[in-house]
Amino acid sequence: MTRENSIILLTGATGYIGGRLLPLLERRGVRLRCLVRRPENLHPRVGESTELVAGDVLAPDSLPLAFKGVDTAYYLIHSMGTARDFGRDDRQAAANFAAAAKQAEVRRIIYLGALGNPKHSLSEHLRSRQETGEVLRASGIQVIEFRASIIIGSGSLSFDLIRALVERLPMMVCPKWVATPAQPIAIEDVLDYLLAALDLEEEKSRIFEIGGPDRVSYGDIMREYARQRGLRRLMIPVPVLTPRLSSLWLGLVTPVYARVGRKLIEGLRNPTVVEDPLASEIFSIRPRGLRDALARALSNEDRTFAETRWSDALSSSGAKLRWGGVRFGSRIIDSRTVTLAVPANAAFAPIQRIGGGTGWYCGNWLWRLRGWLDLAVGGVGLRRGRRDGVDLRVGDVVDFWRVEAFEPNHLLRLSAEMKLPGRAWLEFEVTVVQDHSTIRQTAIFDPVGLFGLVYWYVLYPFHRLIFAGMLKAVARTAEKEREHSLEQ
Repeated sequence: MTRENSIILLTGATGYIGGRLLPLLERRGVRLRCLVRRPENLHPRVGESTELVAGDVLAPDSLPLAFKGVDTAYYLIHSMGTARDFGRDDRQAAANFAAAAKQAEVRRIIYLGALGNPKHSLSEHLRSRQETGEVLRASGIQVIEFRASIIIGSGSLSFDLIRALVERLPMMVCPKWVATPAQPIAIEDVLDYLLAALDLEEEKSRIFEIGGPDRVSYGDIMREYARQRGLRRLMIPVPVLTPRLSSLWLGLVTPVYARVGRKLIEGLRNPTVVEDPLASEIFSIRPRGLRDALARALSNEDRTFAETRWSDALSSSGAKLRWGGVRFGSRIIDSRTVTLAVPANAAFAPIQRIGGGTGWYCGNWLWRLRGWLDLAVGGVGLRRGRRDGVDLRVGDVVDFWRVEAFEPNHLLRLSAEMKLPGRAWLEFEVTVVQDHSTIRQTAIFDPVGLFGLVYWYVLYPFHRLIFAGMLKAVARTAEKEREHSLEQ
């Protein structure tokens, strides 16, 4: 067990697994320290008691400070996205990390690797994940290594890949790797194992193979996803399709870069199933099946979206004005900003009155036409209006939208209730820097199938015209009302 008052070091806190593990560790009340290359990027997401230390596992001189007083360290780093020799980088990074941990007398390293029988000819990616564990163990420090197959969770690489393929392709040509057996595991169960490793009463290094109860293929996962989304998909197997061609295809129809896709697909030629049941004997965790894992991923995707500010992801790039047709997973984002020399309440006032009698600030006749078309196909149209011309509450109706989030003078997010081949949101967020307010307007569309994509791109010129005009009109209204109030 972790020594009392000792520090737990977390790496990879800005990544998928580490980012999910971070709040769970904070809730346990442990003394937590995160090693990150850019602490300023993580600072808004951590609690007051979490310490951030700048460092890079490929720069060994930056590591000693991070390990001071550490009892247990999580190693959740890999370099698959790099254009360099990621296997070499992974080995070097693990060696640097292990040496610094050894010097600081760290008791335990917890590492998440990948399944695959090492006796077989493993892909470069799977081999690198297992070599990383070997390098860590070579330090003499106790290493608790978990080896997992496909991880199913909202926002995971595998889930986004499956989601994009099934949503966008009514017919899929499936190469041999689609039929390779795997043992997927839900992200929640992976996190349970990683947390349980803190309290494991064990003194020697162990390798635990973890997976859900279902042995399935990527094709089986895609079929189950289609079933849960109510989609009919035709999957045609073909005897050959090289990883390079497959990865280029994935780069066109999914959010996965071709370079990453090729490494991922090469790994799919190897079965990734649990052959050693030790994890089920040592831990009380009983992983959920594929059906439940996918259902939770779909449900949590909506919840995570509701809790996440799209503007955080957009502004992190440094871009100031317009993002059109950007893909996050399979969602399409259109976002723009305007900055005004008015306080937040003045900038937000026109936003709070949107819809109903006020209208939509631009192209009101087009909005009315959209409402009539919605009524014609059995939708709610614009006839519902608003409960109040100014006051808003979460759950209120605004024409054919519903208020999903509302923070006075800061945030309004509307969820569409008109008939659509997908789901849509419209968000306004006001932020203040010194004496200026910035309004960010973001339209989000989550298409269902190929028709959803066609719908978006056919109407995109109209959407762009209307949303850009709406934001300009909101800004003008805010400035005029501010001037009027100062004159009185």
